[in-house]
Amino acid sequence: VNPFLSLLHSISSGLSDTELSAMKFLCRDRITKRKLEAVQSGRELFTILMEQREIASGSLEFLRKLLQHIHRDDLVAQLVQFEEEEPHAPDDQPDVHEKRLLEAAFRVICANVGREWKKLVRELGMPEVKLDRIEVAHRYDLYEQLIQALREWQRWRGKDAKVADLIKALRGCNLNLVADKVEE
Repeated sequence: VNPFLSLLHSISSGLSDTELSAMKFLCRDRITKRKLEAVQSGRELFTILMEQREIASGSLEFLRKLLQHIHRDDLVAQLVQFEEEEPHAPDDQPDVHEKRLLEAAFRVICANVGREWKKLVRELGMPEVKLDRIEVAHRYDLYEQLIQALREWQRWRGKDAKVADLIKALRGCNLNLVADKVEE
C-alpha cells in the first residue's frame, strides 16, 4: 500500500461533515464550484487536489494549512510524522563507491557553503520540517547543520542519492564555484 495514499485515507476517515465542508470552502479559489459540489468525502477532495498538483507526497504544505485552519492539530501531527518517516529502508543506500563520492562532496560543500545551506537543501527537495528540526538541534553550529542536512538527504533519497544531484542543486542555487569544486 502506498504510504501517502494511506495517510490521505486516514485523514479522510477522521474528518466530520462540518470539517469537510470547511475544507471545501477553503479550496474555492483552487477548485471549481461544480467539482466542489460533487465532493462527498475527504478522499474525493484529496483526489481532486492531487490531480491539480496542489498536494503530493513531497508537497504537503497546502494540506497542512487546510488542517490547521479547521483546528485539527491531531491530523497535522499525523502529517508531520509522515514527513519525518524514512521513505527508504537502511539497505536501500548508495553503493560503497557512491557513498565515498558523496562524503567527499559533503566535505567540499560544508567547507564552501555558509548561510545558504537551507536554500541548497530545499533545492534537493528535503521537507521543510526536517530542515527546521536540524536547525533547532544544532542552533549555533552552521557546519553541523549543513552536514546533518546532507546526511539526512542521503538517507532520505536512499540509492537515488547521487553526487550529480548535489551538483545540479548547487548550480540551481547559483553556487557554481562550489559545484565546480565538487566536480573536481
